[in-house]
Amino acid sequence: MANAAGGTQRMTAEERRVIFASSLGTVFEWYDFYLYGSLAAIISVQFFSGVNPTAAFIFALLAFAAGFAVRPFGAIVFGRLGDLVGRKYTFLITILIMGLSTFIVGLLPGYAAIGFAAPAILIVLRLAQGLALGGEYGGAAIYVAEHAPHGKRGAYTAWIQTTATLGLFLSLLVILACRLSMDKESFDAWGWRIPFLLSIVLLGISVWIRLKLNESPLFQKMKEEGTLSKAPLTESFARWPNLKLVIIALIGLTAGQAVVWYTGQFYALFFLTQVLKVEGQTANILIGAALLLGVPFFVLFGMLSDRIGRKPIILAGCLLAVLTYFPLFSALTHFANPALEQARERAPVVVVADSASCSFQFNPVGTAAFTSPCDVAKSALAKRGIPYANAPLAAGEETRVTVGETIVPSFDASADADGSARAAFDAALSSALSEAGYPASADLAAINYPMVVAILFILVRPRDRLPFTLGRVARRDRLLRVRLDEHLPRDPGRRVRLRMVQGRARLGVISRSAMHPHGAAR
Repeated sequence: MANAAGGTQRMTAEERRVIFASSLGTVFEWYDFYLYGSLAAIISVQFFSGVNPTAAFIFALLAFAAGFAVRPFGAIVFGRLGDLVGRKYTFLITILIMGLSTFIVGLLPGYAAIGFAAPAILIVLRLAQGLALGGEYGGAAIYVAEHAPHGKRGAYTAWIQTTATLGLFLSLLVILACRLSMDKESFDAWGWRIPFLLSIVLLGISVWIRLKLNESPLFQKMKEEGTLSKAPLTESFARWPNLKLVIIALIGLTAGQAVVWYTGQFYALFFLTQVLKVEGQTANILIGAALLLGVPFFVLFGMLSDRIGRKPIILAGCLLAVLTYFPLFSALTHFANPALEQARERAPVVVVADSASCSFQFNPVGTAAFTSPCDVAKSALAKRGIPYANAPLAAGEETRVTVGETIVPSFDASADADGSARAAFDAALSSALSEAGYPASADLAAINYPMVVAILFILVRPRDRLPFTLGRVARRDRLLRVRLDEHLPRDPGRRVRLRMVQGRARLGVISRSAMHPHGAAR
């Protein structure tokens, strides 16, 4: 696996141009894709206001997830197109779909203006974005890899893997600039649209750059030799030797690293804002600083992978994530919202109820009512973002919430026609939580900013605690496709190309170059 061949070979001007153009366009696509996730809280209000706030936020996240769900199909569709007509024209199609979809979101009227049509159109646009990104990301990595000299693929494709982080960083930076330029009410009302509308400028830059690209030399060679596949999907998925590689890539490589990457880079933002109650602007700055500090490690570990191999880095990264994620998020709570941590230790919250009366409260369409005392108590705590434990209810006792030594009786909402019982319960619960020291939001003066940034840096980037320096997210996200590609034949006339698109289940096509010239399987 390790190969240092070509380690002293300098990058040519053409190779630098290929890397820059491919990376910049992919950064813009990630920017478009991540805008939605970064603004999910506002989008839930704008487009899903027909249901309660909790359900609206769930719907907004489901719409975000829809973009990921279709990425494997984007990889298949655009992977096939790339094998048939070339990488350059496929790049142009994917960037146009992504850029126009994002721009339209910025113009789309909200639920208050056009009703259910608003979320329906929004979801369609998210699906289009997912398809485009599914074809873009893996295609960019392959395009650069096909220009890379032997022994330098890790270093060269590392630049493509910086694009997801840079795209997220760019989206947070633009959002932050918009927030700082206006008051909160204006941003929530219309200012959130500006980052989406700016994507049309990035689209123009991306198209201009990619029109200047040439087709990859490997594709040109296959085209001249007549070895391009006429049925890449059949050859990829209908023949067991190739299908086996696809399954290995999906189950053995991409599934696990999906959890690592999105937990470290994306869930960390939600954890800060939704669980620790850190103000959104501050959370964006903290995440942005960590991302910026971590970007150089993509390239560092790409170069390292060319020397020591991909497998040790991938496996060590997975192991480090398993061992450290829980302690890291606990430490994040300690340094970002110490008052919340102290309150949980001093006065833990417990719901004492009959488990048979507690419902699974997931009803995003708002068709069911959760009225039992247990449901009322848990719903109130969930809306406040308060963690709680469960305790069984003894015979003859009433359902209640205990906050340390304070007892707050719950009530049956079905018998509360005038809402007086709910008002009394909410007031009592809020008072108990306040007296116990549970903060309504994180105290910005109490945040240990250097430690929070350090923890976020560890989450989103490599760590250097071992003599054998290994990272988690950056390295693994970059190296999975390269490692699989290195198991495949290098002869351009017989090369297997497996498009691995960063959707964690991102599968593309294996071209006919894996086959004999007459199409028979090896």
